[in-house]
Amino acid sequence: MTIFDDYKDSRAMCTLSPSLLWDYDLSCFDWWKSRKIVVQRVVERGWLSDYFAAFDLYGGIEGFRQIVKELPHLSSRDMNFVCIAFDLKKEELSCYTRKLLREQRLSS
Repeated sequence: MTIFDDYKDSRAMCTLSPSLLWDYDLSCFDWWKSRKIVVQRVVERGWLSDYFAAFDLYGGIEGFRQIVKELPHLSSRDMNFVCIAFDLKKEELSCYTRKLLREQRLSS
């Protein structure tokens, strides 16, 4: 994972950009219950420092990777990115399997 090699040096130094969650009250935000929302926003709009902050929140790169697998929706571009960045196959992503099921239902 060459993209995230600097994470070990930047550990616990980054904070998540509040602009990613502009529509939530962060003073009473439940970071664990809303983990899919946070990870999806980081993937869709986050900077590298946002990734590092999310890694710290959710158990490192591997914890973040597991949450990515559970996301209900990602664009095709974002799916390709997470597959490359986190060494995943599209079939491992819930959003990809949901997309295939939707397409099958629409075509039948």
